[in-house]
Amino acid sequence: MRRKVKNRNLVEADQKYESKEISKFINYVMWGGKKSIAESIVYGALEGAAAKSNVPVNDLFNKVLENVSPVMEIRARRIGGANYQVPREVRPERRVQLALRWIIDASRAKKGKPMNAKLEEELVLAFKSEGSAVKKKEETHRMAEANKAFAHFAW
Repeated sequence: MRRKVKNRNLVEADQKYESKEISKFINYVMWGGKKSIAESIVYGALEGAAAKSNVPVNDLFNKVLENVSPVMEIRARRIGGANYQVPREVRPERRVQLALRWIIDASRAKKGKPMNAKLEEELVLAFKSEGSAVKKKEETHRMAEANKAFAHFAW
C-alpha cells in the first residue's frame, strides 16, 4: 500500500479571481516556465467565455469543472495472468486534475486558431455540457459501466 503524501505542494490562489483551481489551470497551460503568457491565455479565455455565456467567471469555471470532472474511472489490474479493467471511484484532487487536463488537451487538439480562442471555445462548450472534454468524461463513464462486472477486484 502506498504511503500518504506528507508534503503536498499547495498552489496559491491566483491574483485576479482568488481561485486555487484557476491557478492550477494556469500552471497546466504553462509551457517552458512562461507563466505570464499562460496567465494572459487563461484570463483572456475565461473572460471571453464568461461574456459569451453571460455568467461571472468563477461561476463559469466551477460549472465547467463540474461538467468535465469524472466520477468513475477504470484502472488496469493484473490478476492470475489476466488484465482486468477495474472501475474505481475518482478521488476529488484527481477529479479536478483530470478535468483540467482534458480541457487543455481538447483545446490543444484544435488547429488554426490562437490558444486563447481555442480554450475559450472549449470552455463555452464544456459549460453547455458539450465538446471534446465532456465527451471524454462520458466515454470514461461508459467504460467503467461496461466493466462493472470486475468491480469486485478493486483494491
